[in-house]
Amino acid sequence: MATCPQGHASAADDYCDVCGAQLAPAPPPRSEPAPQAAPASCPVCRTPRAGQFCEVCGHDYTGTGAPPSQPAHVTGVRWEAVAAADRAYYEKVIAEGGPDAGSVAFPPYCPQRSFALSDEQVRIGRRSRARNLAPEIDLTGPPEDPGVSHLHAVLLAQPDGSWLLVDPGSSNGTRLNGRPLTVNVPVRVGAGDRIHLGAWTVITLREGAP
Repeated sequence: MATCPQGHASAADDYCDVCGAQLAPAPPPRSEPAPQAAPASCPVCRTPRAGQFCEVCGHDYTGTGAPPSQPAHVTGVRWEAVAAADRAYYEKVIAEGGPDAGSVAFPPYCPQRSFALSDEQVRIGRRSRARNLAPEIDLTGPPEDPGVSHLHAVLLAQPDGSWLLVDPGSSNGTRLNGRPLTVNVPVRVGAGDRIHLGAWTVITLREGAP
């Protein structure tokens, strides 16, 4: 039953059979778009989907923008820490003296070791079974620098892709580009910075996959 503009009920659907007014054609039924299936993996890095944002590259599945805060290891910047032996630093440490200065020898061979900075916290030190400690930058060796504490320093990832370095209280201290760090005071570090610790160990930060 149709209703004309005057309010009459009409059995006809083209003109009102009471007053003869033309009736408006009924609108076509609205078709709802078929729901699209959510992607099962990230279209950028192919990581299985586990939420609105990709856990590896930060891709936004809804297309509304980037996550409000991303760890440094998913901002697209790849970092590495390269550990080596520094003869000049060793000679300076020995010249300054200390209870073990006479018994610490510079290693005749120490290859460079590269460590990827892929976690939000990267610990620097020597592993300890007794303390159940396995630092991400493991300087256990060989050769082993006896001046490096089991937990000597920590690198902390920042949301903008940068890093902070903190010495939580190592036995022999940490130096950044020649300057000693204050215990538990974070200092910003970046590409090219040199971290000295122990008797002869130097760690250089670099951008790029190791």
